[in-house]
Amino acid sequence: MTKRAETSLLTDQVYETMHEAIMNGDLPAGSRLRIRDIAAQVGTSVMPVREAIRRLEEAGLAERVPHKGAVVKGLTLAELVHVYDVRRLLEVEAARLGAQQISPADVERMQAEYELMQTAIAERRVVALLDHDEALLTILYEASANPVLVDSIRTLWQHCRAYKIVGAQGTLDTPGDDSLWRYQERLVEAARKGDADAAAAVNNESLINATSRIRVQLAAQEDAG
Repeated sequence: MTKRAETSLLTDQVYETMHEAIMNGDLPAGSRLRIRDIAAQVGTSVMPVREAIRRLEEAGLAERVPHKGAVVKGLTLAELVHVYDVRRLLEVEAARLGAQQISPADVERMQAEYELMQTAIAERRVVALLDHDEALLTILYEASANPVLVDSIRTLWQHCRAYKIVGAQGTLDTPGDDSLWRYQERLVEAARKGDADAAAAVNNESLINATSRIRVQLAAQEDAG
């Protein structure tokens, strides 16, 4: 293996490690990405780390901040509104199309993911509940038979993962709030009935609710800061 190929492979590995840490919330928004510290942690030279951070910046997951260098991209109200508005445009239509064509077997797969999501909620495992929620939605959206639509939605999910974590954690900390599961329960039922309009309406309501919940959490964090 050439030195260039070896460096490229190391960069891929470092990128995947950092990407997973951001998606899991282990590297929360605003975390400084110190090149030498990361290189020491993952056991590489600084070059693969620099390249991995550049890729994270290109993916919209990291940004340069004066006097700090690279950090995990911060959360802003403006971006929240923009991202969730686009999610509504895409995911309402994906739910509508998916509900028209989904098979009974795939509805049962949605139900299984819903039950796993409920268990994660009960155990307060934020990342797991988000993973099962996205798995449930993916089953429905893939039934639309439009892979470009599904890939676009998945890209948005990565972009807003930090917002999702903030919203889910805040909801878990609010007694009596069933927002994390009540919409998905209705969505599974709409898919089971093949009710495209109901599925679209549920997704619209869910994303409006999520935007509102996350907005409250961001405001609280700003006040606390």
